[in-house]
Order: sequence, then C-alpha cells, then structure tokens
Amino acid sequence: MSRPTSPPMSRAQFEERFFAVARWVVIAFLALITVVPFGYMLLLSVKPIDALLLDPGSLWVSAKDFTLDTYRSVLKPADEGGQGFLGMLLNSALVSLGTVALTLLAAVPGAYAVSRLRFFGSRQVGALFLAVYLFPATLLAVPLFVMFAKLGLQGSLVGLAIVYVAQTVPVSVYMMKNYFATVPSSVEEAAALDGCSRLQTVRKVVLPLALPSLMATGLYIFMIAWNEFLFALLFLAAEPDRWTVSLGLQQLAGGVEVSKTVLMAGSVVLTLPVVLLFLAAERLLTEGLTSGADKG
Repeated sequence: MSRPTSPPMSRAQFEERFFAVARWVVIAFLALITVVPFGYMLLLSVKPIDALLLDPGSLWVSAKDFTLDTYRSVLKPADEGGQGFLGMLLNSALVSLGTVALTLLAAVPGAYAVSRLRFFGSRQVGALFLAVYLFPATLLAVPLFVMFAKLGLQGSLVGLAIVYVAQTVPVSVYMMKNYFATVPSSVEEAAALDGCSRLQTVRKVVLPLALPSLMATGLYIFMIAWNEFLFALLFLAAEPDRWTVSLGLQQLAGGVEVSKTVLMAGSVVLTLPVVLLFLAAERLLTEGLTSGADKG
C-alpha cells in the first residue's frame, strides 16, 4: 500500500516561505555590516595603544586593559593637552540645530504650497527642487565663499548654517511635499468650515498630522549638517575655535602623533549623537499619526 503524497506547494506558498526566510537573512546581513564596524571601532576606542599594538586583531578587551583615557584626551580642551572635541561638539550642535530650524521654517511652507496649491508649473517646481539638490556642491563652494567673505560671514557659524540651509531646503521640500499630499483633504475642508484660515489650518491640523515627516526630514537635515566637511573646511579652516567635529576628526586622522585609539574615540564621539537621536525619535518616525484622521 503506497503512502499518500502531500499536494505540491503552490507558487503563493513558495513565495511566502521564501520571502519569510529571505527577510531575516537580509536583516541579519544588514545588521552585521552595520553593527560590526561600529562595535570594532568602539572596542578600539577603549583599548590602550600598547594592547592594540600587541594584538591588533583581538576582538575583546580585558578588564585590565579597559580605559577611558582616550575619551578624556579627545574631549579635553586643546590648551590642556587634549583634542578639544567638547567645544567642537557644541559648535556642530549649534550649526546643525540652527540648520534644522531654518530649513524647516523655509521648507514647510514651500512643500505645502507645492503639494496643495494649484498654480502654473507646480509639477515642474518639485522636479526643479530635486535638480537643485543634485547639483554638485563643489561647483558652489568658491562662489559661496567669495560671496560670504564680502558679507563678512567667513569664519562664522551663522554663515555656515546659512550655506547648509541652501543645500538642504530643496531636498526637504521634495521629501515633505509627498507627505503633505497624503494628508486627507477632508480634514482641511472641515477646518475651513470651522472658520480656520489657511495658515491656521496648516498650523493646527496639517503640521500635527505631518509630525513623522517633519521628524524624519529634521533628522536627515541634522545628519547632513553634522557630518558635512567641505564647506566647514572652506569657511572655518582659519578659525580653530569654531571648528566642527568633522574638522576635528579629520585633524586627528591626519596627525602622525595621534594614536589610532584616540582616533577611534573621536569617531565614536562623532557618530554617537546621531545614533542616540535616531533611537530617541524612533517612535515618532514609525508611528502613523495620520491613521484615523479621515473619518467619514
């Protein structure tokens, strides 16, 4: 008597099982290439240089070798023999937060106008914003430097933030206009029936619903301003007390007398604020605040 055979697997069942496995493989691969380099960098930053030279390939640090002297050296002011990263962190934070505030202040009305208002060439405007963002920044470096030097903003953190705003506004408008387009029109119509003006509707209705988009765009802007190097070098090279942390890290990388453990500590100091910011804002980035907004 022959055993009953199971029915052949359908294509839909095969695809479901395949993608269920492939999803975790991809997630594991992405986690590996992301976490391992940062973990190794963190490991090197808490090792003394002697232990690193004795065993460069070691993936573990013993309790007796564990040290935070590298971070003290990185954060200590330069006049005390350190690298002065604490002041650079403050400069980077001021420039980045200022860039985020100014960019959103300019981009929110622009994105709303492109997505909601009907005018001649509205479709082309969105593509134009993206084209401006794709324009090579190196071609703008010298003209911007000359212009800002004549305005007396050379070597100024304010001038650097304005330059970043010019770079980030186009992509911010392009990112947010697509999100504003998903906000139900009936919500705005209900606000208008309640007597709200267009400005009140944007401030009281649209912006709260668009909070995830604002947060995501703000984080993207912050990351651009925090890591940017070319314009920071061009504008602040002659003002060491106004250097951003990216300039400080480049100084460490080019210094022969600076150990690699101190360089790794500087890299961690540069990376950690952005990582913590993403973790703190994860809920707002993933939460769908527009769900249930359009109730019949």
